[in-house]
Amino acid sequence: MVYYDLPPGPGPFSRTVVTIGNFDGVHLGHRAILTRVAARARELGSQPVALTFEPHPAKVLRPEVPLPLLTTAEQKFQLLKEAGMEAVVVLPFTREFSNLSARDFVVQYFVERLRAREVVVGHDYSFGRNREGNIELLKELGQTLGFTVQVVWAVEVNGAVVSSSLIRAMLRLGKVEKAAELLGRPYSVTGVVILGKGRGAKLLGIPTANIQPDNDLLPASGIYAVMVRWGEEVLPGVANIGTCPTFDGQESLSLEVHLFDFAGNLYGERLGVEFVARLREERRFPSVEALAAQIRADISAAKEALALSGKGLKDAAS
Repeated sequence: MVYYDLPPGPGPFSRTVVTIGNFDGVHLGHRAILTRVAARARELGSQPVALTFEPHPAKVLRPEVPLPLLTTAEQKFQLLKEAGMEAVVVLPFTREFSNLSARDFVVQYFVERLRAREVVVGHDYSFGRNREGNIELLKELGQTLGFTVQVVWAVEVNGAVVSSSLIRAMLRLGKVEKAAELLGRPYSVTGVVILGKGRGAKLLGIPTANIQPDNDLLPASGIYAVMVRWGEEVLPGVANIGTCPTFDGQESLSLEVHLFDFAGNLYGERLGVEFVARLREERRFPSVEALAAQIRADISAAKEALALSGKGLKDAAS
């Protein structure tokens, strides 16, 4: 269940184990916290709940600083569900809300609305007006107000602390394999297939689906081996992110996907594109024929990369 805001008064919760955060990406660090929430909820006979915000607080408090999010709201909710949360509470974040004191926030939300038995937070958690609240204050309030506090330490991968900002940096560099290590899964972009310029099938003999992304952030321009989710099906393919320089380019990045051995009309369909490996950078070719030859080589390389990654292409490299 997803609850948008919780008004004062009796609510839908009896007793909960709750965590709070933006959960952008729902990466390995988040999942460590969510796993603890789910486990403690089972032990205490309570409901595991994640409390989050919309929009992201940074977009309200620092609107001049671009912050492309890793997940759409729908992706985040699904990932929280898969991590064991039975409910997600989405609080509208405004400047007025940001001025709520740390104590008032704890009383109004953790105690009165969520009826928390336990609060699970990351090691660097802070809250309330001007981030005045910290873990020590939260523990003190818990002793007074009747809930316990558990703190989950940071998760490291190859010596680096997992964070949403680090994942964004990896994606901007096209390092989707590194991003996947930090996320615990391939980075995924969803979107609807829209009408393109028709070059793939007509000029190159290689049909592509042009996708209008829902997500804020695309990996760096280049060619990628991908797995594409279409309803219940998961299909292998190769994707291009770029500006089509061989055809004199365009201003904004586009996402095009070629599905191997697929025949059908995908216009208007919603797809999810999982980026498995980066094959090469995007570049300009001297002719359409040279581009078509390179794309055929990219298809072979993508099949090999997917086979090596264990993504389920039986005999894909043959």
